[in-house]
Amino acid sequence: METTPIKPVGTLFGVPASRDLSSSLVAVLGVPFDMGYHPTRVGARSGPAHVRTHSALVAEHLDGFGVDLLGDLGVVDMGDVELLPGNVEHSFGAIEQALSTIVSAGATPLTFGGDGAVTLPQLRALKKQGRDFAVLHFDAHTDAYEGIYPYEYNNANTFIHAVHEGLIDPAASLHVGMRDTEYRGSPGIIGVARDLGYEVIGMDELIAIGVSALVERIRQKFAGVPVYLCWDMDVFDPSVSPGVVTPSWGGITAREGLAILRGMRGLDFASFDINTVSPPHDVMGTTGSLAAQVAMECLFLRHAGEPLAAANL
Repeated sequence: METTPIKPVGTLFGVPASRDLSSSLVAVLGVPFDMGYHPTRVGARSGPAHVRTHSALVAEHLDGFGVDLLGDLGVVDMGDVELLPGNVEHSFGAIEQALSTIVSAGATPLTFGGDGAVTLPQLRALKKQGRDFAVLHFDAHTDAYEGIYPYEYNNANTFIHAVHEGLIDPAASLHVGMRDTEYRGSPGIIGVARDLGYEVIGMDELIAIGVSALVERIRQKFAGVPVYLCWDMDVFDPSVSPGVVTPSWGGITAREGLAILRGMRGLDFASFDINTVSPPHDVMGTTGSLAAQVAMECLFLRHAGEPLAAANL
């Protein structure tokens, strides 16, 4: 009896839904968690499903690159971590365990948050698996804030905990895209991160040096070093990425973001962490679609190949 082919639905780019990682170089994992602290913009817990939905249109462009990207990498979608938004004690352990499963199988995680708090348990998982890596963090904020919320763990102090727990070497890591600036000699929020030992390239400096120079600095700094790429969607300007937890004007354009991502091809990536998509605030699915495009670019980063020229954008 002839059967009708059935294509999986509800996964990133329509890849197989599976927890069998024996033939996979990349495993997709949703992390539907947010702290729920923001007074008006709670919703990042729904981010993974939103990005998967809007990835269908982005997937239509996969045929034009001359490679079987998804097939070559054996990409599978493992689904979402079972957790409780706002409950750190339960959820952080579950996130860490889920990521450890991927890393121990030899696959590269591609995760979707969730707000910026989801990064800390992922860093813990990689560290416990004995992975050496440095963090490359694109964000409008350093996530190294002190005294923002009266809670030990929150979505604004991830990279303070990462240093205090010895998960990363801050001097080997890099924050890019922050909007905070010095004012009348005050070090500002960026100064807190720098005091911790981080290198920070804020938007003012990024504008001054340009995308090409930024890419060259990144390639030099991370040459031969496994990279944990943390891409907060609010690094983009709200005009192209409105559906985020904490929008901040003056960010990078979509074209600039894709140029940066494509310029990093050839580096070694240990993990991809795309977060802070907030569906209730996403106009016409713009941010969900752009996040799916960032995910596609991450797959190309994992795929063997030379850097794509900016002219190929």
